[in-house]
Parts: sequence; structure tokens; C-alpha cells
Amino acid sequence: MTQKMRQPGQKSKFPKIGIIGLLILFIGIAFWAITSNKNSTESKKDSKGPFQKLSNDFNVDSAYLYTKNQVDFGPRIPGTEAHEKCAQYLLNKLKKFGLSSFFQEGSVKAYTGTTFSLKNIIGSFHPEIPTRILLTAHWDTRPFSDQENDPQLAKKPFEGANDASSGVGILLELAREISIKNPNIGVDIIFWDIEDYGAKHDSVAGEPTWCLGSRYWAAHPPVKGYNPLYNINLDMVGGEGAVFYEEGVSLRNDKKTVKQIWETGLNLGYSQYFIPTELSDEIIDDHVVVNNFANIPAIDIIDLDSSGTGFYKYWHKQGDNLSHLDKGAMKAVGQTILENLYQEGKLNKGI
Repeated sequence: MTQKMRQPGQKSKFPKIGIIGLLILFIGIAFWAITSNKNSTESKKDSKGPFQKLSNDFNVDSAYLYTKNQVDFGPRIPGTEAHEKCAQYLLNKLKKFGLSSFFQEGSVKAYTGTTFSLKNIIGSFHPEIPTRILLTAHWDTRPFSDQENDPQLAKKPFEGANDASSGVGILLELAREISIKNPNIGVDIIFWDIEDYGAKHDSVAGEPTWCLGSRYWAAHPPVKGYNPLYNINLDMVGGEGAVFYEEGVSLRNDKKTVKQIWETGLNLGYSQYFIPTELSDEIIDDHVVVNNFANIPAIDIIDLDSSGTGFYKYWHKQGDNLSHLDKGAMKAVGQTILENLYQEGKLNKGI
């Protein structure tokens, strides 16, 4: 620090106070120091303190590989060979990572009138732990690119690298991570089937034609009395230029968890992706079904534009392929959710 020094011969501006005065002054200073230190200590006890990362580094290269492996099967359209082979791959991966896993199978009818054999893929990490968090993403792909302007392109299927293999790839890596380091909280993972087979202009007697897998699960719960703390659903979480605003249904149904997840993302340094801006627009996605039909608080992490009226720029287009994935976005989402699991484990188990 630099200060202005008193020149030789210049009188001090401070009066002479004598020995008694100095003694009183020193006693006063000592009392102030003790009181100040006590107040500071109490303030630290009351504050949350600096953020402390509890999770290992999320391996985004591994998550990307799991995403690519799904895409390599071809479009995962219900009723196709690619759909069947990918289902078995996903189930085997969850089992390999030590989760108690199974297919939930059933018969559902799409808006076209076609009946499909459904396969929700369910895995549970330490199912005996009562305090649980549900993580979900859909694994099927839409059978046509109906957002393309070219009528010929609109008839073709697309790879679905972002919608929604990216979310599934992230959850597979999370499963691998928690098999290595126990978060001390129960974790359930569900890959929803036949989420993306809805009508373009949706309304069938007021019922959404999307999200058939989650609707079947809610109507036929495989575990009676299942009651996790909340559900985090991932959809289109790996596209280039992705940003994640706070979606309207999520805020209405479980604002506390929305704020918690976005704050965790910001604490980890992902302000480029997690934008703490509330959107009034509401998205029909699996989190709506989980909340409304299973009575479980549910939020959606999904790439929306700032107005809430649009999605990822290659949504339901031919461009939804591996070349348009962003590992940075996948890393941000994966690390944030992984960290949240360990923070919840700390709260619930005192680690």
C-alpha cells in the first residue's frame, strides 16, 4: 500500500493524549478486535461457505462413445431391428455397471393407429436405499424428419444423435461413474421408449400423442409406492450451441430443484450453458407425465431458444447427427447432474 508520508518538521494532525489516554485507546482497540472476530466467526457458521466439488470429473469422451454406439445401430424406430438391438445394448450396459436392470414391456397404440411393442429400460442403483433420485431420457427416434421443408427429406428418418441419444449417453456414463464412487443415495435410470412418435399438430381428444413410454410406466408402475425426491429428464442436451433455460412446467412443478440444478451448473463454471432465465413457455415432454400421472416432482433439461418457442436447430431434421454434437454441452450437463447426486448424498447421508 502507498500512503503520503509526513515531511520533516511538519506537525502531526493528531493531538497529544498522554499515557492514560493511550492505555484507554489500546483497551478499546482490543475489545473491538475480540468482538469483531466473534461476529466474523458466527457469520461464517451461518453462511453456506464456498462451493466444494464432491464428484469425480465427468468423462465426456465416454458419454460421446455411448451416444455414437446408439447412432451406429441406425434410427431406433419402434418395430425395427435397430430398435431391438439398441434396446439390448442399453440393458446390457446398465447391468454391466451394476444396476438391477430389466425391460418393462407392454403394448401401446400410436396416433397412427399402429400398435407397437414397447420397451422401457429401467435400472436401479442400490434399490434398498429409500432416498432416491430418478434420471430419465428417451431412447427411440422419430420415423420421419417432419421439420424439413423439402417433402422428400421430410419422409426420411434421422440419426437422432442429439434427440435423444445424447441424454442416454450421458446417463450411461453417470451409471458408470456411480458404480465407481458411491454417491450414498439411491439412483434410478429409465430410458423411455416411444416418446417421439407423436402427431406433428398434436391433439387427440385433448390427450398428447407423445411420451407413450412414460405414460405406460405411470399407468403400470413396476415398483409399488415408488416415491423419489424428484425426476430430472434429459432431452436434446448435446447439440452445438446448446443453452438451457429454466423451462415453464419444471418451474411450476418443482422450482426448488430447477434452481438447485442451475445453481450447481453455475458453481461448476457452466454459465455458458445453464442460463438462470425463467421461461413461461411450457414444453410437453416426459417430465409432464411423471409429474401429472405419477405425482413425482419432475424437471426437464432441454435445449430451447430464448423465447421458449423453438428447439435445437436440427430438431426433427436430417442434420441431427454426430457432426452437430457439442461435447462441451454434454460435459456441462453430465458434470452438473453427477455433482448434484453427491451433494444430495451428502445432505441425506452426512458424508
